[in-house]
Amino acid sequence: MEKQFRELRERLLRAGIAPRHVRRYMRELKDHLADLSVEEERAGHDRSVAEQKALARLGTSDDLARAMITQRQFRSWSARAPWAAFGLGPLLLLAACYLIACTILWTGWRIFLPTASTPFVGILDERAMIYFGVGRMLYFGAPIFVGWALATVAMRQRLSSGWPILAASLLAVFGAAAQVRAGRAADASQQVSMTFSFGASSPEMLSFLFHALVIATLEVLPYFVWRLASKRTGFLFRLMC
Repeated sequence: MEKQFRELRERLLRAGIAPRHVRRYMRELKDHLADLSVEEERAGHDRSVAEQKALARLGTSDDLARAMITQRQFRSWSARAPWAAFGLGPLLLLAACYLIACTILWTGWRIFLPTASTPFVGILDERAMIYFGVGRMLYFGAPIFVGWALATVAMRQRLSSGWPILAASLLAVFGAAAQVRAGRAADASQQVSMTFSFGASSPEMLSFLFHALVIATLEVLPYFVWRLASKRTGFLFRLMC
């Protein structure tokens, strides 16, 4: 029975059913199967026969899968519109992370270095180092963190590897091109901005490509390790369900 339930779970996930609905459905089926088994045992059947009859009463795998797959409301958003989840989603999430990182830089500049001409100075107290460190970690790690999050979605939903690769490529390109600039305007106000440079010269282009390759590798490495492990062991990690 466990094998049948495991196969049914994988079938539902691959059909685009959201993992939370799959978990709930599997719990309900197991509870219902247990109730049916008790009924069959009370009818005088031994345990093995009772389980077989209960399983037959529960329905075939095709029937159980069809009951969920035909209901569109149970499908996950990533399965309904993967082009949006892995095409637009990574860029929006990356923009949000960069906005937060720039806000941390700007507010830290005003709080800890109000008279400095730039926030990029080497001498800082402990509080300032921690504060700016959070923003720096978010700025440099955002493409990787977002890539991991979307790869997890793809793993949980058993989506084609093309979607997380698309997301990783977009994140790597824009992550490698992002540059933060900070300085004082003509009125002495503190300004922080972000630009994107894809390399104006050959050395800059090579640096950009190398940076993008490093980001993309760090993004997709856990995903492909998971895929390799799942093939070798013969089952997909239940933790990812």
